[in-house]
Amino acid sequence: MTRYLARRFAASIVTAVLASIVVFLIVRAVPGDVVAQMLGQTSDPAASRSLRAFFGLDQPVWVQYGSWIGAALQGDFGASWASGRPVAMMVMDAFMVTLEIALLTLALASVVGVPLGLLSGLYEDRWPDTLIQTFNLLGLAAPVFWTGLMLLVLASSMLGWSPPLVYAAPGESLADNLSILVLPILALGLLQAAAYSQFVRQNVVSALHQDYVRTAIAKGVPARLVFFKHILRNIAIPLVTFMGLMLTQILGGVVIVESLFAIPGLGRLLLTAIQTRDYPVLQGALLVVVVAAMLVNLGVDLLYRVIDPRVRLA
Repeated sequence: MTRYLARRFAASIVTAVLASIVVFLIVRAVPGDVVAQMLGQTSDPAASRSLRAFFGLDQPVWVQYGSWIGAALQGDFGASWASGRPVAMMVMDAFMVTLEIALLTLALASVVGVPLGLLSGLYEDRWPDTLIQTFNLLGLAAPVFWTGLMLLVLASSMLGWSPPLVYAAPGESLADNLSILVLPILALGLLQAAAYSQFVRQNVVSALHQDYVRTAIAKGVPARLVFFKHILRNIAIPLVTFMGLMLTQILGGVVIVESLFAIPGLGRLLLTAIQTRDYPVLQGALLVVVVAAMLVNLGVDLLYRVIDPRVRLA
């Protein structure tokens, strides 16, 4: 186990370094820069040179990267070019908001999607399966921004309620926090629940057609025992893998809902940084997203070894 963790940790470091290079180059590949944003089209060449020297943009790319990654390894991601605030503080504050949305969305999708998928698979080609398949189709077809807009319209027109305009952290007011997050979580959670349901249904149907399950049923093994011992155990690892993939997908999907509902999360921070060409914030936020995805994948691999002893022995 120790050797496995050491190998994974070493591989994660290499991946993080390569990701940081890619992030740094992608950020600078965006047309225009902060100097063009500040001075506009009719800029003074002398002022442009002065600002580029101030921001370090007059240096070669590899020199800029070396300065940035050297400071980042010491926990210093620089200051925002737009606001002057420390990037590490901005990214951490935004990431905690996004993480809360992602975890609550994952919980909602699991609680709704997994039971629906199990029910749909067990009642294959019967009316419960048809109803659940219809829900899955609608959930997978509806874009997140459309679902969010429809939920906002329905809440305001039918219920006469709209979420608060100012974000409140859970420590400040849990009621206000949940009030502003309920619609974004529903918008993301319905899509994810449909994906969970469809994935679980496919795995249950596949397990029911396996020879060992048919043999157990033919021998008169109780249906409950067949369900828990054979079906659930065999879909556990694929489901954990799917949850890991969905969590990384949720982290990407929050960009839309955070902009739609004015939530100060990582997605909104990234969008604002792109608009203002705030390179330090862009680099720090994107690197955090990459590292978070790597940690999710590592966690999934470790869960494999907990769920299935055969993986641990291998």
